[in-house]
Amino acid sequence: MVGQSAVLGVVSIALGMVLSPGPNMMYLVSRSISQGRRAGVISLGGVVTGFLVYLVGTNLGLAVLFATFPGILTGIRLVGAAYLLWLAWKTVKPGGVSVFTVQQIPDDTPRRLFAMGLMTNLLNPKIAILYISVIPQFIDLDRGNVLLQGFILGAFQILVATSVNLAIVLVAGGVAGFLSRRPFWLQAQRVVMGGMLGVLAVMLAFDHTAGGSPVAECADRPCVRGVQTTP
Repeated sequence: MVGQSAVLGVVSIALGMVLSPGPNMMYLVSRSISQGRRAGVISLGGVVTGFLVYLVGTNLGLAVLFATFPGILTGIRLVGAAYLLWLAWKTVKPGGVSVFTVQQIPDDTPRRLFAMGLMTNLLNPKIAILYISVIPQFIDLDRGNVLLQGFILGAFQILVATSVNLAIVLVAGGVAGFLSRRPFWLQAQRVVMGGMLGVLAVMLAFDHTAGGSPVAECADRPCVRGVQTTP
């Protein structure tokens, strides 16, 4: 149903994005440092729920959209690549603030922690564009059910994001203390993550057939449910 190259592509992009500074990481790290690991895990539950909302909402709409207008995938691919480049620059630009900077934040109840994690993710443009512009380009119309492919690829993204964010929550306090005493390592972390995002952006922009992308196969004629139709 879903090709190995598509899965590896989504996992690579998901890993690069979850490791780059963004609203989700900043919120989870700040809560874990200021209120403890339990608060971080509860907040992560809200973030994961936000992923599920995007997974269901975007795939239900995108399955119909791509079957009707397959040519839109070219534009989606380019927008996704541009956004990855913007994230890469934001990560390495001079004057950037580390997500591991310790800040004082008032304690919140578990319900509020969960709700804030959910809203942080739902309002995160990084995640919205990931589901709308990046993951869909790995859907191969020749492999059958578009909707099922979207759910499977989205599930891999959620698995990667949840695993990495949980690890960040559990080690945030120790990492913050370590990096605060070692500015060089803090800068190195930003450079590595920014470079990873930049490479992924270039690969996405110029490799028309990577990850089982249907752009090349469907550029000249419409495809519906994996069947290319003749003009």
